[in-house]
Amino acid sequence: VQLQASGGGLVQAGGSLRLSCTASGFSGRTFTSYAVGWFRRAPGKARDLVATVNWSGDSTYYADSVKGRFTISRDNAKNTVYLQMISLKPEDTAVYYCAAPRSGGYSLDTGSYKYWGQGTLVTVSS
Repeated sequence: VQLQASGGGLVQAGGSLRLSCTASGFSGRTFTSYAVGWFRRAPGKARDLVATVNWSGDSTYYADSVKGRFTISRDNAKNTVYLQMISLKPEDTAVYYCAAPRSGGYSLDTGSYKYWGQGTLVTVSS
């Protein structure tokens, strides 16, 4: 499975961005076989799970730091997962990665995520 993240950029505090993660290469399976999560790594910090969604899109998880500001969703017809980010803060500045575990149910265990995209940089200026 290959994942391609896009949509990052420079935005002022309070602004919005939408990240996209498009998947391909399912090797006989389909996009709906996989949950997808968004992670981020800020400068000098560990990689953290931001949000994740199950295969159908009806079950989601958000880190406390982004609840109420970020929304994860998926369009299975387009093999794409989105992360809509509003009310962005300077502390949201990071490289954002999308990743998929082997299963359709979402996971909070970073180690279960087998497939990773290349990352897209989000910079929020104050």
